[in-house]
Amino acid sequence: MKRILLFLATNIAILVVLSVVLNVLMAVTGVHGIQTQGGQINFTGLLLLASVFGFGGAFISLFLSKWMAKMSMGVQVIDQPRTSSEVWLMETVQRLAHQANLKMPEVGVFDSPDMNAFATGATRNSSLVAVSTGLLQGMDRDEVEAVLAHEISHVANGDMVTLTLIQGVINTFVIFIARVVGHVVDRVVFKSERDYGPAYFITVIVTEIFLAILASAIVMWFSRQREFRADAGGAKLAGRGKMIAALRRLQRAHEVEELPGQLAAFGINGGLGHGLRKLFMSHPPLEERIAALEAMR
Repeated sequence: MKRILLFLATNIAILVVLSVVLNVLMAVTGVHGIQTQGGQINFTGLLLLASVFGFGGAFISLFLSKWMAKMSMGVQVIDQPRTSSEVWLMETVQRLAHQANLKMPEVGVFDSPDMNAFATGATRNSSLVAVSTGLLQGMDRDEVEAVLAHEISHVANGDMVTLTLIQGVINTFVIFIARVVGHVVDRVVFKSERDYGPAYFITVIVTEIFLAILASAIVMWFSRQREFRADAGGAKLAGRGKMIAALRRLQRAHEVEELPGQLAAFGINGGLGHGLRKLFMSHPPLEERIAALEAMR
């Protein structure tokens, strides 16, 4: 329930901020709405609206990602290590970050029986790497090191920013095209002349849902390719044998708790998927990831 309320409150706040930004930009640029006085599409106004909500939502989510992760997952950031395990965790992340030419990320632990970890943050040098208690208990140190190297590779590759840019382009495309289709249906099919009728709003909603499904498949395809690159990066930082061993350990786990929202795309373990569901998975099947590492030279 806490995660749901946090998600709703954050998204309402984002919509309010973006609405204010849009109104300010329209006032500054002199653009008034998405229709001209003749009832035709104002493509400049529509593109402005689509860009503000498409990119704005994606980038605000990116800048809030660390805070959201800490709140939604209950991440306990390690400021001063209190146990030998925490000392080892901090030292390992520091060494891997140094190898990857990164500033030291924040390091945290979240309470979950499942073996998982994630990295998030707005920039390469302002990131958070968090691991579950289940991962620390279920893997040996070589395997945990490989998981940490995988997450550090996500940060070093700039995956958070890249995925945000792709999501922003996709969001803008969906918003823009859905309203063009809605305008055509309202004007050509239903012959509305001035204000948009119910047909416009129904068409926009249906088109957005359809395009969002297609767009999700594209975003998830990129996410899967990015996962192979993070595995390869983890193998270079920690060793290929350790990375393969960590993935095989995950393969033996039966059930995986899904990480919420954007964090799912940056976890080490993405669960299982078959058939059409595979198109919408953020992670490739573990057997494919292991095979790719085994084929590395």
